[in-house]
Amino acid sequence: MLEAPRSAYLHVPFCTHRCGYCNFTVVAGRDDLTGAYLDAIEAELQQLGQPHQVDTIFLGGGTPTHLSLPELSRLLNLARQWFPLAEGAELSVEANPIDITAEKVQLLHDAGVNRVSLGVQSFHDAKLKLLERDHNRAIVERAANLLLAKIPNIGMDLIFAAPNETLAEWENDLQSAIALGAPHVSTYGLTFEKGTTFWSRREHQQLHEADEELQRDMYLAAIEHLTTAGRRHYEVSNFALPGFESRHNQQYWLGKRYFAAGPGASRHIGMQRETNHRSTTTYIRRMRQGHSPVAEQETLTDEMKARERLVFGLRMIDGVHIPTFQQDTGMTPWELCGREIDQFLAIGLLIHDRERLKLTREGLLVSDSISIELL
Repeated sequence: MLEAPRSAYLHVPFCTHRCGYCNFTVVAGRDDLTGAYLDAIEAELQQLGQPHQVDTIFLGGGTPTHLSLPELSRLLNLARQWFPLAEGAELSVEANPIDITAEKVQLLHDAGVNRVSLGVQSFHDAKLKLLERDHNRAIVERAANLLLAKIPNIGMDLIFAAPNETLAEWENDLQSAIALGAPHVSTYGLTFEKGTTFWSRREHQQLHEADEELQRDMYLAAIEHLTTAGRRHYEVSNFALPGFESRHNQQYWLGKRYFAAGPGASRHIGMQRETNHRSTTTYIRRMRQGHSPVAEQETLTDEMKARERLVFGLRMIDGVHIPTFQQDTGMTPWELCGREIDQFLAIGLLIHDRERLKLTREGLLVSDSISIELL
């Protein structure tokens, strides 16, 4: 029997503006739609028919904290109404530093939010300006201190390999996050996604991508600085003090199923994967008309699901526990893609350590390419 989902994701598409590197489902400068959006997501959740208890809820975006206090309160109430939290559950909210006020932190705390993911990206004002962020270092520090006083479990997202960034500047970003006391840090190399303004600016030679050797050095610096400061490297891009790992994201990496609602949100229930329409206005219109919000639908085979489980499992630093993988999927990693695995073992990108299959240090540096091959 397939396990019932124990996690839920709600997507909030609103932002003050769209950053040049962003290709997420975002709508900027359309605060006139927030009320209609909340009506629409309530209508979508009503399609569940009954509440479903979960172990994790994640409100992401976009920027959930961009909503006004009453709107954010309504969304959190809807989330908890349709997805009642099990004992000890994790309730996470993504936040933008410029949105954080004492009143908003109190609202989050009172609503049961016990983890906040803060979109810091950098502590260098010039780098933040280049990334088209709407905050500076002082705003980040104020937001972090307000949050840590009420919700000690905060994660900071940081971007490395911005155009013209030096290794020393990146190491300063890492040390600044550590000094502020962030128990969880996520590090992401800047990517130039097709359809973004950064992609266009690179094509016109207005921005230049950091060379591969520097990107490699920056990633290795993150591992060194964060692990030295007690943050365990538990996933390719994620580091945490013991007990502060993102429980919600681990559900994805462990191949678990999950509910989701909102524009562009993807859910995985049973062997079905569905993705809602990415346009916020289309999503609102469909819900208002009583239609399905789903734009894409896919039925997974056992092999597809097992391959995904393998790829996401390898993102975890502990790797894939082979007996558990075989018990859950009915097959071994080698039955799925033995030729590729043996090739990666031979060139030192994977290691077979007792009952686990794991990325090596070199494998971590090319994990995306390995994932593509295994899928």
